[in-house]
Amino acid sequence: TGFVVISITVLACSSPNYSPPKFVFTEFINETGWPDGIAWLLGLLQAGLGLTGFDAVAHMIEEIPNAAVEGPKIMIACVGIGVFTGFIFLMVLLFVAGDVQEIINSTSGPMLAILHHATGSKAGSVCLLIFPLVCLLFATTSIMTTSSRMTYAFARDGGLPMSRFFAKVHPRLDLPLNALYLTVALVVVFGCIFLGSDSAFNAIISASVVALGVSYGIPIAINCIRGRKMLGPRPFVLPGPIGWVANIIGLSYVTVTTVLFLFPPELPVTGSNMNYCVVAFFLVLVVATVQWFVDGRKNFKGPKFDAHALEHGEVIGMPGGGERRSSDEGSVEEAVMKEE
Repeated sequence: TGFVVISITVLACSSPNYSPPKFVFTEFINETGWPDGIAWLLGLLQAGLGLTGFDAVAHMIEEIPNAAVEGPKIMIACVGIGVFTGFIFLMVLLFVAGDVQEIINSTSGPMLAILHHATGSKAGSVCLLIFPLVCLLFATTSIMTTSSRMTYAFARDGGLPMSRFFAKVHPRLDLPLNALYLTVALVVVFGCIFLGSDSAFNAIISASVVALGVSYGIPIAINCIRGRKMLGPRPFVLPGPIGWVANIIGLSYVTVTTVLFLFPPELPVTGSNMNYCVVAFFLVLVVATVQWFVDGRKNFKGPKFDAHALEHGEVIGMPGGGERRSSDEGSVEEAVMKEE
């Protein structure tokens, strides 16, 4: 709804003073100090965060009926819908953008500057900006939900400090409440970091995107190295050539963007525009390595599941899909799937 309302409103208010098609489709503006080729590649990073969410369904897979079939369909649909609506929305914004220098120099951010130029009204631009802010609110809720499920699953397998505590499921609400509390606490901490230092906050955000990219690339690389033969029979299978192309393109994208995310956004490099992502990412690697040798290698057991039930979508948390068993002694909970 917000996508449609914003697009129609800005097009109607800007008519007929649109940017020429030459500006929208052919003009290239580079004020980074990097050569045009590098600047174009760095531009890919603007969509990097938006391309890290299509795996959300995988973190909620235990709560989806017929997951082996519906899960891949949902992933493909999310990417397709995002590409379609995103392309149209970007075209609309470019056609009503106006003076690019005013947008670059705006202290209120490019989105609000474009909306204000298109509508000619501060109140109107603020009202239109509410739509993406509401989307961000719902996206934040979804991210916190999936993050809590990931935390619970990892703790259930003994991969976190205090795994027994974070693997507990609330008996009445039937959700990992302790894992959700941890997620909320970390979000609050990151918010406080943003209030104290923009550079530190941006470094954490960039490092999270890099870490997500690496986590996507590892299983793809292993699958390719093993000749795409490591996955067993499953309902949803891409034909051989299409699967290889998808894996190679995905792995190439992850490799390129992971390296580019470590580049400073502009030249010359100063203390204020330096990309501290590499520092944050290094700290994540150090913490993860220490945690593995101190605790993880002793207690991490890996997920336990019934492969036949998983292939048929009989996953925990769904009617007819199995049940969750937990120990009365407070040990780490294990997801136990069984056929009816």
